[in-house]
Amino acid sequence: MTRENVTDILCIGCQKGSTSWLHSVLNSFPATYSFPDSSPVTSTVKEAHFWDWNHHRGVEWYRTLMTPPRDPAQLSMDFTPEYAYLPPDQIAECKELSPGARVIYILRDPLARAVSALRMHMLWRYGKDHAEPLRKDDAFFELMRDARLMAHGDYLHNLRAWQRHYPDMIVLNYEDFHTDRAGSVERIVAQLGLDMATLLPAGRQRMDRLMTSRVWESEKFPIDRAALMFLHGLTWRFRQDCDSALSMRFTEGDRLLAEA
Repeated sequence: MTRENVTDILCIGCQKGSTSWLHSVLNSFPATYSFPDSSPVTSTVKEAHFWDWNHHRGVEWYRTLMTPPRDPAQLSMDFTPEYAYLPPDQIAECKELSPGARVIYILRDPLARAVSALRMHMLWRYGKDHAEPLRKDDAFFELMRDARLMAHGDYLHNLRAWQRHYPDMIVLNYEDFHTDRAGSVERIVAQLGLDMATLLPAGRQRMDRLMTSRVWESEKFPIDRAALMFLHGLTWRFRQDCDSALSMRFTEGDRLLAEA
């Protein structure tokens, strides 16, 4: 069987937008395929990082990684949030390799996403026992650069770049995983051509657990109000873009501001 796509289901983010949770949901279906854990070349079975970490390995490396060994009809999955801000030539290359891929972009409240991303980078840098609040100092701006807040957060720019090649992208609101989890999963499963009736007992058990568990997100951590308000201003345009261009509204950031 000749495969049309190197990757059939491609999730480009957003980072800290429950991409891992959604990957686990879709991985419950026998029709989907996750490549073997090849860390540190890839990130677990979820993120192939072809265009950022592994492009030098070549297309055949990526094709081999993504090809289901037992059943070529399975839908291969690559959920790498760093793909969101790929340059146009690499998005065009993706289209050549996977012309029929279903591309998913999960959007999360820009302020909440930025705070969560900074916390993740703080944990990487200082460890889980670091208890100091995040303050607007030199370390704060270093974390911002490491987290690539502007590149990850400029949703509309990223979306328009990808839609030039994949006009039928699936765009999701992260908050729907909290307010209407069952409905959200039913809709995306249908859009991907999957069928709940095909779930095997182990897959059904896994799905039930995921549907009742907390969507994975970073724990709250102390952040100075001045730093939070700076991030609020920095991400405000991204939030307004989603509201005006996509009619997508967020509430998570409002709660962060109210609690500060």
